[in-house]
Amino acid sequence: MNLKNSLIVLSVIVLCMTSCKSDDDVTFIPVPAADRTEQQVIDNDSLVGYLETHYFNAAQLNTPGVDYTIDDIVITELPQDLDGNFLALPNPDQNTLLIDAVVEYSSVYLNVVYKYYVLTVNLGGGDANPNFSDLIDIVYSGNTQDGVVFDNVVNPDEPLDLLRLIEGWRDVMPRFKTASSFTINGDGTIKYNDYGLGVMFLPSGLGYYANPPPLSDIGLYSNLIFKFELYRTQENDHDLDGVLSQDEDLNDNFNVFDDDTDGDTIPNYFDADDDGDGVFTLFEDIDEDGDPTNDDTDGDGIPNYLDADSTESNQDE
Repeated sequence: MNLKNSLIVLSVIVLCMTSCKSDDDVTFIPVPAADRTEQQVIDNDSLVGYLETHYFNAAQLNTPGVDYTIDDIVITELPQDLDGNFLALPNPDQNTLLIDAVVEYSSVYLNVVYKYYVLTVNLGGGDANPNFSDLIDIVYSGNTQDGVVFDNVVNPDEPLDLLRLIEGWRDVMPRFKTASSFTINGDGTIKYNDYGLGVMFLPSGLGYYANPPPLSDIGLYSNLIFKFELYRTQENDHDLDGVLSQDEDLNDNFNVFDDDTDGDTIPNYFDADDDGDGVFTLFEDIDEDGDPTNDDTDGDGIPNYLDADSTESNQDE
C-alpha cells in the first residue's frame, strides 16, 4: 500500500472513531416486515421461475413396485448458453420440467392466499392421510432455491408434531398417504413399503418469512424446498383432554391456533378446560365413552366441555 492510500485509510479510521456513538447511544430501528400480499406475488414469481428452469429425472422414478427415496429424486437446472439464456430440456425422454409435473395448490394463511407447488413421486399406499395436527414419522431434506441444504432427517428417532412445524407442512402432508406396510430388519431397523414420496415448493409466507431460525442458512423471505418420505401418522391430543386436536378446530379452517372458547388466550387444543367453567374437559365426558364432544346434559346443542353453564363432572359422587 503506498503512502497516499495509507493516509486515506488512516483518515477514515480516525473519522469513524471520533464520530461513532457508544453502544449505549445507538438506537436500532427495527425494519417492518414486508407486506404479506405483496411478498407472496414476489415469492410466487420466483417459484414459477425456478420450476420453469429446473427438471427432474422422471423416467428413473417410474418403475412399478420400487420404493424410491429422496436421494433418488435429482433436480437439475437447465443448461445455459454463454449469454445465460436457458437451453432446451436435455434428454426429454428421461427428464421432465418441474413446471410440467407439479400441482399448484392454494392456502389461506394470515388472511393471505398463498400458492405452493407439490411434486408427487408416489402418493403412498397406506390407508391414512395425516391430519394437519398429527404426529408423523418422516424422512426429509430441506434446501433453499439456490440449493443450500439447511436441514435433513435420515434416521428419525421420534415423530414430528405438525403443529410445531411451518405452515406449509400442514398444507402438504394431508395430501399424501402413509406406507402400506413395514418389515423389521434383523438389525432392528424398520423398512417401510409404498410410502408417500414427494417434493414441496413453498413460498416464504408458508415458511419462516421474516423470522428465519437463528444461525441457519435460511435468509429473509426465502422460498423453501423439501423432499420427503412419509411413513406413519398418529392422531394427536396435545392437552390430553379426550378431544383430538384436529377436532378442536371449531371453525373448520384447518387452524387450531385461533380457537379459544373461554378467551383465556390459550387455544382449546392446548387448554385442559376449554370453556373455563372450572371443570376439566376430560371430566365433562359424562357418559365416560372417551369422547367429551357428545355430552350435552342441558340439551342446548352445545357440548358440556364448550358450555360454561354446564358444570357437571364424571367425578361427581
